[in-house]
This record gives sequence, C-alpha cells and structure tokens, in this order.
Amino acid sequence: MHHSGHGMDGMNMDLPPFTLGRGLAFGGDAFFLVGCLVGLGLYGWAVLRLRRRGDAWPMGRVVAWVLGVLTVAVTMCTKLNDYGMAMFSVHMVQHMIISMLSPILLLLGAPVTLALRALPTAGRGRKGPRELLVALLHSRYMRIITHPAFNPAFTIPLFIASLYALYFTPLFDLLMQSRAGHIAMMVHFLAVGLVFFWPIMGVDPGPHRPGYVMRMLELFAGMPFHAFFGIALMMATEPMVNTFLHPPASLGIEALADQQAAGGIAWAFSEIPSVVVLIALVFQWYKSEERTSQRADRAADRNGDKDLAEYNAYLASLNARGQ
Repeated sequence: MHHSGHGMDGMNMDLPPFTLGRGLAFGGDAFFLVGCLVGLGLYGWAVLRLRRRGDAWPMGRVVAWVLGVLTVAVTMCTKLNDYGMAMFSVHMVQHMIISMLSPILLLLGAPVTLALRALPTAGRGRKGPRELLVALLHSRYMRIITHPAFNPAFTIPLFIASLYALYFTPLFDLLMQSRAGHIAMMVHFLAVGLVFFWPIMGVDPGPHRPGYVMRMLELFAGMPFHAFFGIALMMATEPMVNTFLHPPASLGIEALADQQAAGGIAWAFSEIPSVVVLIALVFQWYKSEERTSQRADRAADRNGDKDLAEYNAYLASLNARGQ
C-alpha cells in the first residue's frame, strides 16, 4: 500500500464516478464486518437462549437490532467506505447514518436488557460477565453520564465537537490519513450517538430516565447543531477540509460542489432522527400510559371483589339476624 501526497490518494486513484450500485458493492473494513457479525451472532444466541428457557423476547426488538447492525454494515462494509475516503458527500452520509440512525435502531433492540436476561449468573462470590455488566450499569460513571440534568450537558457538546471541532480543525485530516484513524472516528461517531440517544429513547434500564416531555426537549436541543453545521458547509465559498480538496480525477467531481452536497446531507439528515425518535417516544409513552391504566383497572377489579365479598357478608349477617 503506497502513500502518495496525502495519505489515501493512492488507494482512490482509480475509483469510477460514484453511483449507488458502485457505492453499495461489498467491500470495506474487516474491523466493522467482524463487529457486525459478532453483534448479530451474540444477539441471536441470547434470544435463542431465552426461547429455550420458555421466555419471550419481542420480535420488534430483534428487527430493530438487525436493522441497526445492517445500517452499520451498509455504512462501513461496502464500497461507500472507499468513496467516503475521497468524497465529502459520501463521507457525510456515513457519518450521519452511523451517528444518528444506527444508534437509535440498536438501542430499540434493547441489547443490555437482553444480555442481563440471557447471561448466566456466576456462582456465589464469583464475578461473571453478567455481574460486571450490572456493576457497570450501577456505577457512578453511568449514573452521571445518563443523569437527565447532566446528559444533555455532556452529550450535546460531544455531538457539537464531533461536528465542528473535528471538521473545522486539522484533526479530521490527521485521522483520515490512516485506516486506523478512520475506524476510530467512525467508532467515536457511533459511541456518541449511543450515549446521546440512550437516555432519550433507549428501552434498556438506565439509572435515570427523564420523563417523556423532557426527553423530547433534549432531542430537539441537539438537532439544530446539525442543521447549522450543514448550512455552514453549504454556504462556504471554498473547500473547508483538506482531505477532500483534490478529489481523484476519475470521480469527475468538483470539491466545492461535493462539499455543498455534504452540507445538504448533514442538514437534511438532522431531521430524520427527530422523526424516528419522536414516533418511538410517542409509542413508548402510549404503551406506558396503557400499562398504568391496566394497573388501575386491575386494582379496581381487586377492590371491587373485596367490596362484593363485604356486601355478601353483610347480607348474610342480616339473614342470620332475621331468623
């Protein structure tokens, strides 16, 4: 693998012009491919383990998890990954999917709940994977980063840093010079997305769960930053990122136009999670209201039975007196 002028050019010199078909051809990173296969395998193993035990696991969660893993695979295990090294617009699609769509779907799969149910408990006094997971969930660190007062204060700056600090400083160019840097950046995007969306709409038990209205506010607090970032890229009169300054001639694109496309993608995509999460939240809210009212009905039924028993006893006592 030879390096020319800036890092990745040598690999991208012969990329034909981008089409969806070429972008979605199989290829890309072994790291993410292994990760995706392991993710599907472990989840499948856990669900089967529950089924064998006679426990149910909602199909919707399985579907969400599989879709989540597939969005990561489409982003990172296809030729999109090669095009994303040379085209800002394609890179932006990768960034948006992996930071704003994959996390939502993965969280709806409730992997932590599944793990807690499927992992065997270790013997007395021993610590197995399940015990470590429980310890992590109850750790002070987790309590802090998922605290409703702290989480937005922690994740929104992280989200902003992932956009502004990364792209508008030399850091981005530095990371894009190596495969490892690129992988690290994508893992970071995924992690920030998971931490941001977990308190808002994760199904998993978090130490804190803000109320639904609070969660919606938190969601909308983060989104304008994506929109502004996209608009900044669209309005810029010169290319902002060195990595994409000289796209390979074979691509037949112009750096500034491609950057504007990237901005448009960032701006448009900022709305997608809002819509997806909003639908999920409204549904979760509805379900929790439904559960609450069912609980009330059950309580009323129990009390009703008690009232009836008392009334019958009262009638019986009258009868006894009457004789």
